[in-house]
Amino acid sequence: MSKLAGSIGKLIEYPFDTIKVRLQSQPYPPIYSGPLDCFRQSLLAPEGGLQSLYRGISAPLFGAAIETSSLFFSYRIAQSAFQNFIPSLPQGKDDRLPLGVLLTCGAISGAATSLLLTPIELVKCKLQYPISTPIDGISQTYKNHGPLKVIASVFRDHGIRGFWRGQLGTLIRETGGSAAWFGSYEGVSTILRNPVFPQYEKTSISTQKPSPSPIHHQLLAGASAGVAYNFLFFPADTIKSRMQTEELGALSSKGKNQVKSTFWRSGAELWRQQGLRGLYRGCGITVARSAPSSAVIFAIYEGLSGWFR
Repeated sequence: MSKLAGSIGKLIEYPFDTIKVRLQSQPYPPIYSGPLDCFRQSLLAPEGGLQSLYRGISAPLFGAAIETSSLFFSYRIAQSAFQNFIPSLPQGKDDRLPLGVLLTCGAISGAATSLLLTPIELVKCKLQYPISTPIDGISQTYKNHGPLKVIASVFRDHGIRGFWRGQLGTLIRETGGSAAWFGSYEGVSTILRNPVFPQYEKTSISTQKPSPSPIHHQLLAGASAGVAYNFLFFPADTIKSRMQTEELGALSSKGKNQVKSTFWRSGAELWRQQGLRGLYRGCGITVARSAPSSAVIFAIYEGLSGWFR
């Protein structure tokens, strides 16, 4: 259920994600004035067109299925663990947990998922970067490459550890973002069910509900979850994307000798060059695409969960 929901959501949002990565990873001074300019240049580039916006989609399609299923699975496991270790919590299968517990469960699920997600996103970001743009005067090396060639190149040059480059950024984004994702959905769902006297402690998307929320409530709550997930921790995602794409075109022996940026060094450099605006570059288009995508994910998950109960 969660795999199908995640894959459909990724198909909807992927072109916007490509624009986001290109905006985040562009050199300084920026080569794109904004999302529309990035979209225009991507379409007009010799190797561009609409196909370029879906470049490398096989990796994130696989990753979306893993990410969404891992998030929902570990979210349910974390709730069960809290019920087992804290006897004062509601213990019934149909009982709903306090919002604070659900936020913590969301953070735990995000931290666990980040370990699976970083290698997939590293491959995705390298494939999404505009292949006609040189970095530091060096032509990029991933032109006409697919996911398997990128995987082989990363392993050859950096070993198995190379696939987890940017892990700290993914961990920060997924831990805080997943808490916001699940927490926003739970909170907004409660407000919509009882707009006058919301009882946050009685909500849970992972337990069986006697009367499911209407579809428009699920869509609205899911959209708010997507906005909260992407906006609050967007700077961590920006730094991660820059770290994962900074070596494009420099994976030769010359590139190997370069000093790699750490998460904090890369963030400090970006802040010095572009300030807060640089950390949130691409945030608008990301929030815009995440709202419908998350709405679809939660609606499909809730619908399929109710169908198979």
